[in-house]
Amino acid sequence: MARRRRRAKLPQEPVLVTIESVSHDGRGVCHIDDLTVFIDGALEGEELTFIYTGKRKNIAEGRVHEIIKASSLRVTPECEHFTVCGGCSLQHLAADQQIILKQNVLLENLKRIGKSEPQSVLEPLTGPHWGYRRKARLGVRFVVKKNRMLVGFREKHSNFLAELDSCKVLYPDVGMHLKELSELLRSLSIYQKIPQIEVAWGDEQGAFIVRHLEDFNEEDRQKLKDYARTMNLHLYLQPKGPDSITRLWPENEADFKPLQYSLPEHNIVHEFRPTDFTQVNMDINRKMINLALELLAPEPNDKVLDLFCGLGNFTLPLARKAAHVTGVEGSAELVVRAKENALKNGIENADFYAADLFKDVSGMQWAKQQYDCILLDPARSGAREIIEYLPKLSAHTVVYVSCNPSTLARDTEIMVHQNGYKLIKAGVMDMFPHTAHVESIALFEKI
Repeated sequence: MARRRRRAKLPQEPVLVTIESVSHDGRGVCHIDDLTVFIDGALEGEELTFIYTGKRKNIAEGRVHEIIKASSLRVTPECEHFTVCGGCSLQHLAADQQIILKQNVLLENLKRIGKSEPQSVLEPLTGPHWGYRRKARLGVRFVVKKNRMLVGFREKHSNFLAELDSCKVLYPDVGMHLKELSELLRSLSIYQKIPQIEVAWGDEQGAFIVRHLEDFNEEDRQKLKDYARTMNLHLYLQPKGPDSITRLWPENEADFKPLQYSLPEHNIVHEFRPTDFTQVNMDINRKMINLALELLAPEPNDKVLDLFCGLGNFTLPLARKAAHVTGVEGSAELVVRAKENALKNGIENADFYAADLFKDVSGMQWAKQQYDCILLDPARSGAREIIEYLPKLSAHTVVYVSCNPSTLARDTEIMVHQNGYKLIKAGVMDMFPHTAHVESIALFEKI
């Protein structure tokens, strides 16, 4: 019978190192013998001691123990929970340097994976660094040893929830009231049967979806209603899957005001449901839409294709500029929302289709047409399948919005080295300040 190998014990004493670089996820990198070590909270050039927290093969991880020589770019984190909470990873790095780090990650991926470099680098889009996050999934857990209900994000590299009283990156109507929310949940009869709360916030109205594994009693429901009324919330209950979501408050349809966000420069208001995908950072979203339209530069007679269009975030502003816009989205529910939003905004030159863009689309009506411009905004997995089909659509200009620089780079390699496009411009957008998340945008033109 084969014996399991015993894991080698990690050294417990602090180790002295000099940080050589910073990884794409914001950790300091150094080398010790044959180990590459990634250290949370460390910056390039710093001399410090660290404690090992994990090891696998020739990769090790650690956390800062004591900083001996600090980087000039180091700042004091504004959040008291930063060292524990996994919601942020870069608060110790000056905000203007965070976006430079993200830009370098994008350009390095484009060069290494995409085998391409943009002819010019766009000025980064930046916005508020605090209170920007309007969408979130908050974990909920009662911890017996602490006799406390925890609400918020997980601890760094852990499944345990961080003990938070507030969160400075969440929209203030949520982030500054975590303690009150925790106290409310603790007062309910099934407080140990509430695993999470989904948060969604529009321009003026917010919503919570409370996931619960057992039914609330009438006293619980009244407490939830009172809280929702006080906090100006729509409050939904979710006992099972997404189809089980029902609104608890407001009870009367006459008192219900849909969640919405506006795009004043384009005279557009998007209505959405709390389960719909919307961008977490509304300030950056508005700037991103304007930049995408500027790069795509549709003419009044142009036909535009918007792939992964969601509820029409880009489609409707594009329809104000072009002759006709076709939006394609994998979620049939979001297609319904896009059509509703087009109707409510008086837009008649846009149509929408539900289609799986990761499968063969050649037989679909919209895929048999020719377009002047194409915009793509895929999920983290990128858009490889539809990217390979793009030459058949004959567009002279393509703008690609990405939330993952590695898949953007992979798809760029196809665009440039197979599809006959040039990478004209690329840049980053600070959609998630204080995190290592890189949101980017790229402009391609047909050779």
